Amino acid sequence: MSPYWFLFSLGAFFALTHSRTVPSNLYGSNWSLKWFMIFTVLVLMIGLRHEVGTDWSTYMMHLNDATGASFAEALTQKDPAYGVLNWIAGHWGGIYLVNTICAALYAWGLIAFCRQQPLPWLALAIAIPFLVIVVAMGVTRQGVAIGLTMLALVALGKGKALQFVLWVAFAALFHKSAIILVPMAVLAGTKRKFWMVVWVGIVAVVLFILLLQESLENLRSYYIEREIQSSGAAIRIAMNAIPASLFLLYRRRFSLPKGQERFWTWLSLSALMFILVLYLSPSSAVVDRIALYWLPLQVFVWSRLPIAFGNRPGNKIIWIALVLSYSAAVMFVWLVFAAHAYAWLPYQFYPIVWLL
Repeated sequence: MSPYWFLFSLGAFFALTHSRTVPSNLYGSNWSLKWFMIFTVLVLMIGLRHEVGTDWSTYMMHLNDATGASFAEALTQKDPAYGVLNWIAGHWGGIYLVNTICAALYAWGLIAFCRQQPLPWLALAIAIPFLVIVVAMGVTRQGVAIGLTMLALVALGKGKALQFVLWVAFAALFHKSAIILVPMAVLAGTKRKFWMVVWVGIVAVVLFILLLQESLENLRSYYIEREIQSSGAAIRIAMNAIPASLFLLYRRRFSLPKGQERFWTWLSLSALMFILVLYLSPSSAVVDRIALYWLPLQVFVWSRLPIAFGNRPGNKIIWIALVLSYSAAVMFVWLVFAAHAYAWLPYQFYPIVWLL
């Protein structure tokens, strides 16, 4: 358990010692040595983990299947980019190569998204308990897809809707469910709204036909008809709903440009809709997996809370400490009480396991 707390403590330390707001004109500027260090730590801990996560055996099976297949067969697997990556690793590197490349893509997206926030180190610390430890170390394919969609959100925050769609399309090559985010490009606040709707709609249909159509029957037969459930789904939906509610109630305090405010308002409203969808759906697992793409909303809202409410001298650091305490509590509860936490404990680092 201590490696996880080390990772969180690292983020929390920088959040407390770098509490000055980053001006918006510095968003996305060159990475400092600290950010490269964090990127390296994330890639190593996520990519070189050993038998961590409930799906470890499933990913080993994917690797074995890809190793015995031709390149063309790997390319036509359920998730083409992940299939090709497994084919390459099956011949020249093994599961740790797959996980390390996925970890690098994920960490790139996460850090880019965090650095777009006015308190980037706080954003990173908030992401560690769930987005990093549970998602990136647990569901590799969807984890890298979420990392790439965070790059898409960075592009959308800059008003670059085409880049947003391209990043989401790339993410869908690792996990098809990412396609659900394509229509959000319409919320970018562009002046040419009609043409935006037209071309985004065309792209969404093309991606649906190419990637998702044939998977819907499997989704229906496996998840819906068998009513597969996901333990803790309601809690995870609530973890999105709470910051969504705070943003909707106090969005004027966040002082966002109109286009960004509109986008995050709709994202927050849709996060609340998952409560109803979860209640009506025969399979909580489907809702739970789709809702993972809304996790960046937590990072966005919680990391901006100290600025929205800590406007008096000295108050901001108090709010930062409160947000960090909440994140630490989330991490503690998950590691101690979650039904599947056993699959993360103890954390094993492959080079150490290999040496011993």
